[in-house]
Amino acid sequence: MIGIVIPAHDEECLLESCLRAAMTAARHPVLLREPVRVLVVLDACTDGSAAIVQRTGAESLVVDACNVGVARAAGACWMLERGARWLAFSDADSRVAPDWLSAQLALGVDAVCGPVTVDDWSHHPARALDAWRARYRDADGHRHVHGANLGVSALAYRRAGGFTQLACGEDVALVEMLDATGAKIAWSAAPRVVTSARLDARVRGGFGDTLAAWAQSEMQNEEQDGDATAIAAAG
Repeated sequence: MIGIVIPAHDEECLLESCLRAAMTAARHPVLLREPVRVLVVLDACTDGSAAIVQRTGAESLVVDACNVGVARAAGACWMLERGARWLAFSDADSRVAPDWLSAQLALGVDAVCGPVTVDDWSHHPARALDAWRARYRDADGHRHVHGANLGVSALAYRRAGGFTQLACGEDVALVEMLDATGAKIAWSAAPRVVTSARLDARVRGGFGDTLAAWAQSEMQNEEQDGDATAIAAAG
């Protein structure tokens, strides 16, 4: 069995499109009808997320941690107890491609780190897209880690000790432990995921905050270049 784990904290606005995409990936013909279970870990949700999970046919697990590391770990444990051989992780504000699972499995490795594509830049500072293009590599051999696009075999996950209870960076910590315990990791652009770059990020220090920091850095560099030019002209 293959398990898809999606943590969610009050995600009713984006969760349904996320789950529709995950269900499509679970039915990809290359998987040859291998069972795929989709689990949403409802972490301290107070909105309509639970009803959306029920309506789409996914399964749910309720935790009250307000911690994405705890939610991912609980979801992984739930899947492993039910016999999952492969764990695929995404986020409730993301949409996986139809061949997402098959692309991960086709690589024949212990773990797969995939990139993300941002769906909408309109609410970000003017330099956010420039910063993204300057700093982000969407190609094989990239070194980005995203909980929204991550896959790992059950054996490698157990050997690495699983997700730690971090409020942020639990995905990076897991990949570091996978590497330390000898897992073969593919840094591949083949598994595709579209994600939100919303400003009201659920996790402080996460992806949204990183984008904002990159944009701020770009603007500061631009200001410094402008000051240097002005000084040179005055001299």
